[in-house]
Amino acid sequence: MSSPHLKAVIFDVGGVVCRSPLLAIAAYEREHGIPNNYINCAITVRGSNGAWQKFERGEMSLFPFYEQFGQELSDTKVNNPAYAQYCKRRGIPCPKLPETLHIDGRELFGRMMRESSEFDERVVEAIRRIRGKWRVIALTNNFSKSEADIIGDTPPPPERYPHFSVQSELEFLGWQDGATPPRLRALFDDFCDSSTLGMRKPEPGIYLLACARNGIQPTEAVFLDDLGMNLKAAQALGMETIHVPIGGSLEALKKLEAKLGIDLTSGAFEPTEWTPSKL
Repeated sequence: MSSPHLKAVIFDVGGVVCRSPLLAIAAYEREHGIPNNYINCAITVRGSNGAWQKFERGEMSLFPFYEQFGQELSDTKVNNPAYAQYCKRRGIPCPKLPETLHIDGRELFGRMMRESSEFDERVVEAIRRIRGKWRVIALTNNFSKSEADIIGDTPPPPERYPHFSVQSELEFLGWQDGATPPRLRALFDDFCDSSTLGMRKPEPGIYLLACARNGIQPTEAVFLDDLGMNLKAAQALGMETIHVPIGGSLEALKKLEAKLGIDLTSGAFEPTEWTPSKL
């Protein structure tokens, strides 16, 4: 059913426009014998006060984030009960949980960022078809770190990072053109970035600010995201929502084209699972 009242389409970036960093987390868990989705539980159990959440709000520079992120993910005293509760909620057996862990925050984050450095060109093509007819907005939990932010107040300790340079660290993260490359920003009429706005999804304020910046009401937008908790927050504000599961961009775009009443999927690509290109 079409939604003629819509004035804007709001896209998440990682997992929607670009490849999901969750794929890197899943690979890391498999390689290290960590239960599936354990790391995501370790991130979310911190609520709004974890290293990941602070970094997405622009409250931490890069190297202190690496350290705190690794420490939190390795804290089995907090994370094991959280994972056990997750299994209980899902109604699945809880596997044997690690007694100790040593997760390198820099290694994992680097893998996540490099994994998400590809566009889904099918989604990019859909954005091109939408733009000019509807307002196209990015709403992303992001890390738009400048060189000063990477270094922070002091350079990283040389005993731990003996070969550090800003350029080498950007290359390690796949950020040669920055955390938000110009080609990515150029897709959108507005780019709402958690690390510059000081708020992150699923906090209601960031959705409301994105709407206010673009002169729309939440009820006049449809929002695409890969995470259910972000979609629920948008729904609570009156937005229409579309879930984009990993590998599911084609079906999500078909739902979007039904709402908008325009063709977003024919002519450009065969319906393969993933149509990537480098940022």
